[in-house]
Amino acid sequence: MPVELRPAPFDALAEVKRYQESLGAAGKFGATCVFIGKMRDFNEGEEIRDMTLEHYPGMTEKHLDEICRQAKGQWRALDILVLHRVGRIEISDDIVLIAAWSAHRGDAMDATRFIIEDLKHKAPFWKKETVKNGERWVEKNTSGYSTRPAPPDKNKN
Repeated sequence: MPVELRPAPFDALAEVKRYQESLGAAGKFGATCVFIGKMRDFNEGEEIRDMTLEHYPGMTEKHLDEICRQAKGQWRALDILVLHRVGRIEISDDIVLIAAWSAHRGDAMDATRFIIEDLKHKAPFWKKETVKNGERWVEKNTSGYSTRPAPPDKNKN
């Protein structure tokens, strides 16, 4: 159940494949749920140029380990992988990878959702964004849902 903070860019999909091959659990899991969070070029109505992500060494890893243990105990996850960037992050970089393997999809999906929501709202990370007129600290994370109305359904009659 590795948890890693990484200062260098990584390819989340390649990491999932590499880790899954190392599990040696072929046939034991029927579901893999993967969440990949990427760096957007906008936040709170402003263009973002890049971001610096700071953390509290030791405390952040401990928090992430604990939420993975909770997820593994609450749902029947066979294994969980969490990778998270720290330091300077460019637009489109992968920031966070959460992958959960289980025998059934519900356990993998619920464990993954639990981990990302806890991480976004409770883990000791601090974001400083570079915007047109300087830098700003992000005071709160988004809810995880778009604030724009959904486009009209073209299939409705």
